[in-house]
Amino acid sequence: MERLVARLLARLGRFTFQRRGPVLLAWLAILAGTVFAGLTAASAPADDFSVPGIESQTAFDLMQERFPGLTADAGDATVVFVAPAGEKVTAAPYKSAIESAVRQLGAGDQVAMVDDPFQAGAVSGDGSAAYASVRYAVKASAVTDASIEKIDAAADVARKAGLTVEAGGSAMEPGGGGGVAEIIAIGLAAVILLITFGSLVAAGLPLLTALLGVAVSMMSILAVSNAFGLSATTGTMALMLGLAVGIDYALFVVSRYREERARGLSAVDAVSLAVGTAGSAVAFAGLTVVIALAGMAVIGIPMLTKMGLAAVAAVVVAVLVALTLVPAVLGFVPDKVLSRSARRGQVATADEKAPGRGGTRWARLVLRRPIAVLVLGVALLGALAIPAASLQLGMPGDESRPTSTTQRRAYDALAKAFGPGFNGPLMIVVDVKGATEPEKAVESIAGRMAGVDGVVSVSPALLNDARDTAMFEVVPSTSPTDEATKDLVRDLRDARPELVGGTGAKFQVTGTTAVNIDLAEKLRDALVPYLATIVGLAVLLLLVVFRSILIPVKAALGFLLSAVAALGAMVLVFQKGFAAGLLGVEQTGPIMSAVPIFMIGIVFGLAMDYQVFLVSRMREDHVQGAQPRQAIEAGFRHSARVVVAAALIMMAVFAGFIAEVDPFIKMIGFSLAAAVFLDAFVVRMAIVPAVMALLDRRAWWLPRWLDRILPRVDVEGASLERDPLGEPEREREPMPASAP
Repeated sequence: MERLVARLLARLGRFTFQRRGPVLLAWLAILAGTVFAGLTAASAPADDFSVPGIESQTAFDLMQERFPGLTADAGDATVVFVAPAGEKVTAAPYKSAIESAVRQLGAGDQVAMVDDPFQAGAVSGDGSAAYASVRYAVKASAVTDASIEKIDAAADVARKAGLTVEAGGSAMEPGGGGGVAEIIAIGLAAVILLITFGSLVAAGLPLLTALLGVAVSMMSILAVSNAFGLSATTGTMALMLGLAVGIDYALFVVSRYREERARGLSAVDAVSLAVGTAGSAVAFAGLTVVIALAGMAVIGIPMLTKMGLAAVAAVVVAVLVALTLVPAVLGFVPDKVLSRSARRGQVATADEKAPGRGGTRWARLVLRRPIAVLVLGVALLGALAIPAASLQLGMPGDESRPTSTTQRRAYDALAKAFGPGFNGPLMIVVDVKGATEPEKAVESIAGRMAGVDGVVSVSPALLNDARDTAMFEVVPSTSPTDEATKDLVRDLRDARPELVGGTGAKFQVTGTTAVNIDLAEKLRDALVPYLATIVGLAVLLLLVVFRSILIPVKAALGFLLSAVAALGAMVLVFQKGFAAGLLGVEQTGPIMSAVPIFMIGIVFGLAMDYQVFLVSRMREDHVQGAQPRQAIEAGFRHSARVVVAAALIMMAVFAGFIAEVDPFIKMIGFSLAAAVFLDAFVVRMAIVPAVMALLDRRAWWLPRWLDRILPRVDVEGASLERDPLGEPEREREPMPASAP
């Protein structure tokens, strides 16, 4: 069993190398098939933000059930009219222009209803502003560009009269970033690969294979999106992660191949050993990412589960590409991926040692001062982690957009004219099935709520046709993301007995603001159990891989340090505004609720990647009899450069997504780039060797009884070094005298 996985993968590498033509054709056929399936599949559904198990979702479902003619998640727009300074929108020319604009707004094919601000009481107290509410007959994602153009045309009518006009709402959501993030990421990755390998072919191979893998996974997701309810947003994480791990996994295999060629192995034996060793580590690393992402299903939020499973598919494809397509492509360019000096036939030992000089020097520096390095590393991560204590979760809305957008300007205009709470009203759904006088019960509850501290106004109630359910809006005195608004939602729910006393009715609080508050609380509650689950899993997996008690514990603690420090860095930028302008963050606010969960899950997998690739080389030398400090040096000599390159590529890919407009993608990109930097360079490259140096032989301690019952997994491929594929002797050949 110990040798089975490594030997099977080694045989797989040999097979794909020798049958490179059919393997490449098979992958191209898969690509063509998935592209055809994706392009001909039914359109992806709209985002489903349902969150089972929270009050606001239950109220939302009740509202849809009791108001069958109401599309609760229909698209909407709010058009804001602001009079020039010192004037009022009720003045004749302005009022006439607004009424004309409202008539034009109602002429759209998809429009279900438009409220005239002068009839609906939507004029501010000082008369400086008014707004028209537009409700569509379709979901926000189905509102066409033609309908949006109607809003622009109506706004132009009012602007000609001298009014300032802005528009916001769910129908005004902007599209994606047009691939800018992907272009930035691929460009940076190409530069890093070229510097690392010194060969255009070696640098291009991981990029091309990763892009093919991403295309297969994204087209596959698109093909099944309608059947499984996967929205366009679902694939964003799959794209980001698939590109990052696809490049990294191919990088590890190609790097090990070059190393084995430098030792004098033939191309076919080098591929076989590379897939059996680095490929084993790739398979294990991919498994950790898969488990962490699939574990999101326990959180209980369908959209997060779908995003996690879509990303799982992308990671699985990346692993398969690294284990089959990469060795096949190496078969077409066995010598061209080597360094220039190797192709010219220079001494192999010089080529082998040169790349490891930097890693060796760094390892020796750490080994000389392990306590100082450990203290500095922990102090740095601890300092960055401090802001995480003030982490606030929420769902920023139009207030987080750049001031250059009409949505942000509309938000500001409404907040100025009608108060900050106007942009986030609470929807109260009253079930009056048990009330003898439904209208009076609703009126009584609404009147009592109007007297609650923090409530500015209560709208007239709307009863359904069955007269068993009513709904009305409560406008808070504070903005949707303000902590006082969260307190108000909590106070209304806590005061339920007093507010419904004697009416025989019951109510629930919902609306976008309440949903966001409930979602943040649900994810906050899930954060610690999820973190404990994946950290515990990390300890168990690394226990099997490294057959050591202390190394898994050290790895888990290092991951916790880097994850919390990355959270702290995110709070500094997006919540407190430190260097926010450099990243295009024009408005600070709470961290989007789902970001920490995603960041922790993904970074867990990536942290285990670096742990496996770095420490497995140390274990390889330790098993062969090297002293602990010699094993640490050997691990850095062989792995430091490739781990650094892999981390830089990951950072480049994730940092590219900071350029996106979507605040969720921007936060995810920043948090992952920061977490990879901290985990790879501070934890794995500094704290890990320092701790292992201090532990010395104790780092590899494992009780005998545990050693007997643990399965043996040869991730580092040591069995292949002793007996490659059961052959009597590995074929060796001289390095090529010149480039082919």
